[in-house]
Formats: sequence, structure tokens, C-alpha cells
Amino acid sequence: MSEDTEGAKARIGEWWQSGITDFEPGKIWLRGYPVEQLIGRTGFAATTWLMVRGELPSAGEAKLFEAALVAAVDHGPQAPSTAIARMAVSCGAGLNGAMASAVNVLDDIHGGAGEQAMELFADVMARIDAGAAPDDAASLACAAWRETRGAFIPGFGHRFHQTDPRAPRLMALVDEAVAAGTVEGRLAAAARGIESALAADKGKPIGMNVDGATAVVYGELGFAAPLARGLFVLSRSVGALAHAWEEQCQGTRIKSPMPPEMHHLYTGPPPRDLPIEE
Repeated sequence: MSEDTEGAKARIGEWWQSGITDFEPGKIWLRGYPVEQLIGRTGFAATTWLMVRGELPSAGEAKLFEAALVAAVDHGPQAPSTAIARMAVSCGAGLNGAMASAVNVLDDIHGGAGEQAMELFADVMARIDAGAAPDDAASLACAAWRETRGAFIPGFGHRFHQTDPRAPRLMALVDEAVAAGTVEGRLAAAARGIESALAADKGKPIGMNVDGATAVVYGELGFAAPLARGLFVLSRSVGALAHAWEEQCQGTRIKSPMPPEMHHLYTGPPPRDLPIEE
């Protein structure tokens, strides 16, 4: 092989360098582990952790991580991303296109609250580390968030559930993990501090939702905030697949957001005639 060819191969290798996967004919290594050793011995959640973090989780970490992934799998066909997946299938898209359509709308407002909640929790902890009392830290962090990011406090409240059934269960598992020494519990304390601050501010309980609870889990487990969004997308993709497949099996064609007999509210000009030019 010529020196030029060797140089080109080296350049390509440097361009696409990665510490995740190594492969060649007959070999696939994921973070250094032969894939055939992982198959049947590590679960999907643990393998996801390995791919993202570089090492396998402990049994306690894997249990808590998987619980968070399960919690966000689906919230029914009325969720915008899921509805879009079903409509895409009815328009002829394949399952991959329907899932991609769903993922494309999991953004700042629908899907991104977990990442934002982790940022908020980090602010609370930073204020505590700087000497603020925990209750004050939560209140100040909420006030700062509203001033710079808007009135909505991510991770709390739900438009359908007065008590999001997923959050208490996840937080109970976090408490078990704290007791077992798997996680520290600082983010859990920060989240509960915000919950208390919101209740005091609003005069009624504003419970944590699944975004807040999964943010606690991912933060306690050491994931970076942007990964909370990616992991939510990973979870919700399962629901998108299930709903898209169900819609495909039902054979609906060109499904719109509303049944055919329903009509939107028109708010434009009243009927009028186009002026006739003389």
C-alpha cells in the first residue's frame, strides 16, 4: 500500500474518530466490550447507559435508570408527538417516518422540560452551596427562572393530572436509592424544595410531574442536562412506535386532528365579494 493511501486512511480515521464503537469484519466492540458478550447478559437500559456514559452501571443505577425510561414511554394518543405519528402513518408514512415525525416535535415545550428542570435544580444546589438556606434557594431559583425564562416552572404541574402518578413512584425509588447509597439525594431535595416553594407561592400544591421526576433521576445518576431530553425522546419513541403500528393496523387513511364532522372555529373576515373591475 502506497504512502499516500496510508495517509488517506489515517486522515479518514482521524476525521471520524470515536470512543464508542470499534468494528471490522467479524468484530463489533461497544466501549471495548465484544457485542456478543453483551447480548443476553446486559439489558437494554444498561447498554444505553454504557453507550452514553462509557461504563456499565451498577445494579442499583441500572434499576433506577430503567424506571425513569419506563415512566416516560407513553401518555396516550392525544399527546401531540403521538398524534402526529398516527396521522403520519394514515398519510402513508412507514413506521420509521412516523417515529421521526413524532421525535421532531419533542422540543423545548413538549419533551424538553426534563432538561430545563435539571438546569433549575442545578441553580438551587448552586445557591445552597453559596450559603443560601434550602427554602430560600428554591424560591430564589424560581424567581430567577421566571425573570429570565418565563412564567412556566419546568417539571411541575400537569394539564391533565392533579397528581401525576408517575412522579411519586419515581421519587420513592430515588429515596430507596439514596438509602442504598446508590445516589446522594441532592437533586431530590432541590426538587422537593421547589415543590414547597411553588405551593407557598400559589397557595395550593403544585406537584412534580414526570419531567421533574425523571430529571431528578437522571441528575442523581450523573447524566448531563441535555441528555434528559435525549433520554425522554428514547422513551417516547417506544410509544410512538406502538401507536403508529396500531394506526397502521387500523388502516385509517388521511387522519386529521379532528373527526370529519367536527370543524375548526373560523375567525377571519365575513363572506365578501371580490370587486368587479369596470
